[in-house]
Amino acid sequence: MFPGATSDQRRTTVELALLTDRLPVVTWCGLGGSDLAGEAVPPVPGGPGMPLLGEHAHGLFTRPHLRGHRLDGSAWSTRFGTDDVTVDGNRLVLTAHDPGAGLVLRTEAESLVGGVLRMRHHLTNDGPDDYLLEGLEVVLPVPDHLVEVLDLTGRHERERSPQRHGVADGVWLREGRGGRPGLDAATMVVLGTEGFSTTRGEVLGVHVAHSGNSVLRVERGAASGTTAGGGELLLPGEVVLAPGTTYATPWVVFGAAEDGLDGLAASWHTWQRSLPAHPSSVWPGGQPVVLNVWEAVFFDHDLDRLKAIADRAARVGVELFVLDDGWFRGRRDDRAGLGDWWVDEAVWPAEQGGLGPLVEHVRGLGMGFGLWFEPEMVNPDSDLFREHPDWVLAVGDRLPLEERYQQVLDLTRPEAWQHVFDRMDAVLSAYPVDYVKWDHNRDLLEAGSSTRGGAAAARDQDAAYHRLLDALRAAHPGVAWESCASGGGRIDLSLVEKVQRFWTSDMTDALARQQIQRWTTQLIAPEYAGAHVSSPTSHTTGRTLSLDFRAATALFGSFGIEWDLSSASEDELASLAGWVTLYRDLRGLLHSGRVVRPESSDPTVLLHGVVASDRSEALVAHVQLDESAHNRGVWVRVPGLDPAASYSLAWEGPVTLSKVSKSADLHPDGPTAGLPRTGADLASRGFWMPRRRPETVTLVRVSVVASP
Repeated sequence: MFPGATSDQRRTTVELALLTDRLPVVTWCGLGGSDLAGEAVPPVPGGPGMPLLGEHAHGLFTRPHLRGHRLDGSAWSTRFGTDDVTVDGNRLVLTAHDPGAGLVLRTEAESLVGGVLRMRHHLTNDGPDDYLLEGLEVVLPVPDHLVEVLDLTGRHERERSPQRHGVADGVWLREGRGGRPGLDAATMVVLGTEGFSTTRGEVLGVHVAHSGNSVLRVERGAASGTTAGGGELLLPGEVVLAPGTTYATPWVVFGAAEDGLDGLAASWHTWQRSLPAHPSSVWPGGQPVVLNVWEAVFFDHDLDRLKAIADRAARVGVELFVLDDGWFRGRRDDRAGLGDWWVDEAVWPAEQGGLGPLVEHVRGLGMGFGLWFEPEMVNPDSDLFREHPDWVLAVGDRLPLEERYQQVLDLTRPEAWQHVFDRMDAVLSAYPVDYVKWDHNRDLLEAGSSTRGGAAAARDQDAAYHRLLDALRAAHPGVAWESCASGGGRIDLSLVEKVQRFWTSDMTDALARQQIQRWTTQLIAPEYAGAHVSSPTSHTTGRTLSLDFRAATALFGSFGIEWDLSSASEDELASLAGWVTLYRDLRGLLHSGRVVRPESSDPTVLLHGVVASDRSEALVAHVQLDESAHNRGVWVRVPGLDPAASYSLAWEGPVTLSKVSKSADLHPDGPTAGLPRTGADLASRGFWMPRRRPETVTLVRVSVVASP
């Protein structure tokens, strides 16, 4: 069993049965720990289990985990034998080889903080000629009582919508071919017991930690059990292993939980909070309150107007001011300028210091300064494209179809990569920039490189992006980084090791954001998920929402503002300042506690919250999305508190007291009329909330008053 059964913590565990003439068989994958002592069950004919690498040579007629061949047609079917297995703490390394195929396999498995398990394969060509790799995936068996599958889909401004179906015979694939996870990204696949939910059921989740093309798979054969896994999706000819060279799959992350999707999310969040690049490494006091001026000014940059917005931002407590698209040469709309990363002298005159006066004003108000880039893209209407039209990913002499008036810069070209690094480095060196919002606004279409006659280069492009990000992080260690891709199109667990924030979605309408944020935090911890208070009437939906609803929605992520504050009234500014203060008071809880999403008996009511890691407090949100069909209200259960402790419950929010005093439905002393309740009672029965008006959020603060 790996990791060892002596672990005090329940962890995602695999059991391996070691065989003398072949790869180990994985006989079981799921939760393990000190209460599951014993040796692995040996494989039996027709019994459970799956070879660590599924091979046709051992009677596997389902989709092979390794697919490839040599030019003469050989080595398309392998039969690896194990050479060595070592376990060092929470890390396992297995090596195997197939002398006939001329291939060496090395598999790594690591048990991470929080209890999740990640695995990857390395394949080395030990033969005399090239090996053409078509695909290599990490796949594990799934217990047969996990019979339902959940993944996500979506579109621009409606990312991460859940969908589910039953496990059936055959193979189920979700492929991402856009060169990034994508707006329709599956993000993960979760298998669970029948009817599993956020708080109930056993689940096993799989995520491919890769920001390029990827594949997730679930398969069940008529004569074999269910398996799940994934890897990198390789375009034709992308990986040709010359003799002595090695290909490594991305890390594939597996997480098991017995308390539903919230338990799975907690495991992934715990690991993220242990990372060296976690936001707390840059901001020890917590994620700053951000103001991004995109929806306030778009491309209309004017120093006096931006300074006035900055003045109001500082008044309400903003800590980081971000200048979005439009500051660089020729960028008066989205049709021109990408690639020309010089400050636009026509808008920001060099003789007046370029961006300097704005940066100085913002920092003089006590705020950090951030800047937007889209480094991987180029507009045909740009000096860079006119000088280097061959610096674009393309197949042959034709350009791919334009999207958003732009093409993809071929960063696999050393000179193109160096150009982008030099220009970004120059700007970041010229001004005291604290934060970079890194955007990626189109999919990779016909992503071939002219350096190789138009051969597919999507995976090399992704690798070049990571090298660029790493180089800039090393050159500017004081800068924090946000990943944005038309909103939430590039969110994965390879980037969570490098960036401090993700832009969750270009949809800033708070009603739509409720579901988008709910499912985004299934994978990433809330402190990574940018959530902004937009203008009263959303420019994306035309819907008008109250400030309290917009702010309470943003409260549970990385709180920010996407609103022209020069148009806000004094009353609105005062109310917004109250929400900023509340966020700053609560972010220690919100960004360290466990996300909980209790089920609601009313489909028009969404329930969610955060419980402190020491179980001393919680914040719970009752979200009335629409008009209820009845007057029964709902019972709000709060899982995760100390069962034996007593807790008080009170209304929370800057404007709560005035609203409670005017409501005949809400008791002024809180949802339990000031009476304490035990954690066990709150988990099993909960507290009652009456029907509220549509598009309102009611917050409840839960605080321990007596511990056992």
